[in-house]
Amino acid sequence: MLSHSYIQDLFAERIGGKLYGKSTELYKFAKIKLAKNEAILEKPHLDIIDMGVGEPDDMAFPEIVSALQLEAALPENRTYADNGCREFKAAVAHYMLNLFNVKLNPDTNIIHSIGSKSALSILPTCFINPGDVALMTIPGYNIFATHTRYLGGEVFNLPLTEDNHYLPDLNAIPNEIVERAKVLVLNYPNNPTGASAPLEFYRDAIAWARQNEIIIIQDAAYSALVYDGVYRSIFQVPEAMENCIEVHSLSKSFNMTGWRMGWVCGNPLIIKAYGDVKNNTDSGQFLAIQKAAALALYTPQITDKIMKKYSRRMHLLMGALSELGFIVSMPKGSFFLYTKAPRSAKRGSEITHFSNAEDFSQWLIREHLISTVPWDDTEAGIRFSVTFHAPSPVEEMYVVDEIKARLQNYIFTF
Repeated sequence: MLSHSYIQDLFAERIGGKLYGKSTELYKFAKIKLAKNEAILEKPHLDIIDMGVGEPDDMAFPEIVSALQLEAALPENRTYADNGCREFKAAVAHYMLNLFNVKLNPDTNIIHSIGSKSALSILPTCFINPGDVALMTIPGYNIFATHTRYLGGEVFNLPLTEDNHYLPDLNAIPNEIVERAKVLVLNYPNNPTGASAPLEFYRDAIAWARQNEIIIIQDAAYSALVYDGVYRSIFQVPEAMENCIEVHSLSKSFNMTGWRMGWVCGNPLIIKAYGDVKNNTDSGQFLAIQKAAALALYTPQITDKIMKKYSRRMHLLMGALSELGFIVSMPKGSFFLYTKAPRSAKRGSEITHFSNAEDFSQWLIREHLISTVPWDDTEAGIRFSVTFHAPSPVEEMYVVDEIKARLQNYIFTF
């Protein structure tokens, strides 16, 4: 074997260049996975309580699975889907009108995506040139940021904190950044905080973006997962169609994570640009999946049933964490409970100090097999997901009681 392969010199700088594969640095989710695997081996008598994955713990509903089976057997669905089928786009238009009272044209305002992650990775190609700026909120989902950097663009982070109600302060962005910015990416209901954006915020953001000639991409993956029954779309502000799009997903609201099905909707010119780039990126999602997804969109009561489960679990978890000393409040949406991480845990005379949220998260996994996700971007926060495995309400209670039992002998300071 050659001691040095010329292949090592050919990797693009965006993924590490000549040093690709040589770094020993572990990223957050890799650290969580490693700690989880090691803890399972070290403590085989404990069951892992996984509250970090952030994907539904149940399968898609039987009627949707049956629809897929039926559609998969039809020869007309075997071909490339390209930029989608009209049945799905019509279902999206119906869904947006039914849930948000937003009227969209299926032919000009809507296009499907192979999940929202795919859409957020393609969209930067429509706008970002080297030196351009994307405005991103942190903590948050970083796919758009990653691809912005791949393209030679820059990312300017807008901190979300409890003090600003997890809404970005657009007026605090330096003028030099605003002048180079092309895109503002929002995400409400928010991952990881569970915060929602009121229509007043959307109105102000749209006006600000128009004044500064910036487009808004609203990541609405959790838009149907709300606890107060108030469904929000940026298009409830009429002016939004001038400079905005929304990215939606069926993964969370219909238990269809692995199906990879979503859509982008909004400004027709942006939709066209996305479709052109998408057409040179993929050949569309399997038509049988699109048509089964269309049935899901005509069946919003599925999401209602899912939300009853998440609401039940959320209240159980909040009760347990409150008893343990955590300061928690009901999120507006998503299936995430976000709270400040403790600075220390005391049991008897033993005190364990945590320098940040990651320290606390690693301690939870390694010592107690409770998996969470830490966020240290703006403040030390911990994200609990109520998508833990529990097939029945009785088992949900067992899981939450087990969390409390594993931590009840500690006094946490914040």
